[in-house]
Amino acid sequence: MAVLDQISSQEAMALENKYGAQNYHPLPVVLSRGKGVFVWDVEGKKYYDFLSAYSSLNQGHGHPKIVNALIEQAQQLSLTSRAFYNDMLGRYEKFTTSYFGFDKLLPINTGAEAVETAIKLCRKWAYEVKGIDQNKAEIIVCKNNFHGRTTTIISFSSDPVARKNFGPYTQGFIKIDYDDLEALEAALKSSPNVAGFLVEPIQGEAGVYVPSDDYLVKAKALCEKYNVLFIADEVQTGIARTGRLLATCGNCSCPNKDCSGTPDVKPDILVLGKALSGGLYPVSAVLANNEIMNVIRPGNHGSTFGGNPVAAAVATAALEVVRDERLAENAERLGEIFRKAMNDYLKTSSIVKLVRGKGLLNAIVINDDEDSEMAWDICLRLRDNGLLAKPTHGNIIRFAPPLVMTEEQLKDCLGIITKTLREFEE
Repeated sequence: MAVLDQISSQEAMALENKYGAQNYHPLPVVLSRGKGVFVWDVEGKKYYDFLSAYSSLNQGHGHPKIVNALIEQAQQLSLTSRAFYNDMLGRYEKFTTSYFGFDKLLPINTGAEAVETAIKLCRKWAYEVKGIDQNKAEIIVCKNNFHGRTTTIISFSSDPVARKNFGPYTQGFIKIDYDDLEALEAALKSSPNVAGFLVEPIQGEAGVYVPSDDYLVKAKALCEKYNVLFIADEVQTGIARTGRLLATCGNCSCPNKDCSGTPDVKPDILVLGKALSGGLYPVSAVLANNEIMNVIRPGNHGSTFGGNPVAAAVATAALEVVRDERLAENAERLGEIFRKAMNDYLKTSSIVKLVRGKGLLNAIVINDDEDSEMAWDICLRLRDNGLLAKPTHGNIIRFAPPLVMTEEQLKDCLGIITKTLREFEE
């Protein structure tokens, strides 16, 4: 099909519905172009992107530095597999381990693959370093988590839609309530076979649940007490989204730098993806120090595309953009403006009952049950008014624009959001 072939929104949606598996329920809008914080549909209508591909596009659509890195490297060398060395991977690994403060990086492609990698790494460490009996290792996870949709990951999901009719499920996981330190310690005490605690610093897909201020710090301390690895899934929260380079950095003083200060929480295993490539290419990574990562030897794990030269070039450029354009600082500042404006609106609203979030990862809770259509209808009206967002868990609308957004653009978006909500007020 020629690049310039014209297609209408209805035609594009009909093609997907006829020839594609129905594993998503997209908002009915067909996008064909993006730039910065904006996207355009095939008919030419312009929208603010307030989802950022689930925080993959922190650097905005089509950032020229990242695009140029992709083009230049693709024209030079795109893929070797790991059967050979290439001249980009080592440089990317050195840059990124220094950027986040770890000894080693294991390159992979997607967020779910990175979580699977972290699970394997944790288990192998459990047997070879901690001394847990073979096939007995357990990992503590939180209810209402979202770490991906592979067979292993859905085995410890709380989402019946993700789980039903995909069994038998993988064993070896203990589920506890999120933001519950007593439950965490009880689980740590319950078995000598606990090897790790896998946690999202903020539960994004569950509705942007932000834990108590001291939760992550104290959870890490408990993991240290019981010789258990603290595994932070920062696929969605990392790369400046929450106003810090990493959400696990808490209130550290380096929001615009390479996190060279001392973070409040240093994960034993860090899982990254999404914005690691600025949304241009599937890139993810698992980072850890030598005493953990060195249990991985040739043949233990791999991927044909993991660590390819294009991924290395793109990810390096994407991280440079975050640092050089001070996107964490911008996310922190604009997030405060967003939550203040929404909380002011909340005071007189019958539609919105709660606003929560950190940085530019925020959500509003609609005053209705999860089975209602109101949040969906609001998102359809937001679309009509020039802003794209999507519900999660029925009555929650997540707002996560690109971090390159300006204050003027944010205020314009706040006007669209409040205008739309008023249309639904009784």
